[in-house]
Amino acid sequence: MPLDRSWIEKNIPHHGRMCLLDEVVEWDARHIRCRSGTHHLPDHPLRSHGRLGAACGIEYAAQAMAVHGALTGGAPGRSEVGFLAALRDVRLHVLRLDDLDGELYCEAALIAATEGGALYEFTLQSAARQLLCGRATVVFDAGDRAKP
Repeated sequence: MPLDRSWIEKNIPHHGRMCLLDEVVEWDARHIRCRSGTHHLPDHPLRSHGRLGAACGIEYAAQAMAVHGALTGGAPGRSEVGFLAALRDVRLHVLRLDDLDGELYCEAALIAATEGGALYEFTLQSAARQLLCGRATVVFDAGDRAKP
């Protein structure tokens, strides 16, 4: 079964134009690599003043993490809903994403996971050029676990 945009939209909360990923290129229990060409779209939902700033690449990474969670089943006992709770050591190496010719490739590596959250390292690249990198903490909704 191809892990294309249709599969992604069925398995993460982002749909329609807000689903930024086109395909899962590869994945395993600790890592995922996704491809996207949506940064070229003139009606990209994160564009502001006709531009797609580099910081929007964090949303690509967050969606890759969500896809990874859907593929791996996440941490035991966790809720299906995750929230981006913290970003650390984020480095932007470009100003914009919309002026890049090639496809975007987002990689996320799971560093640690518990029932309540996960820590990922992420990068966004185009060709051999790194566009941004950093670490993200995802916290899972404890609502289901808090019920008696």
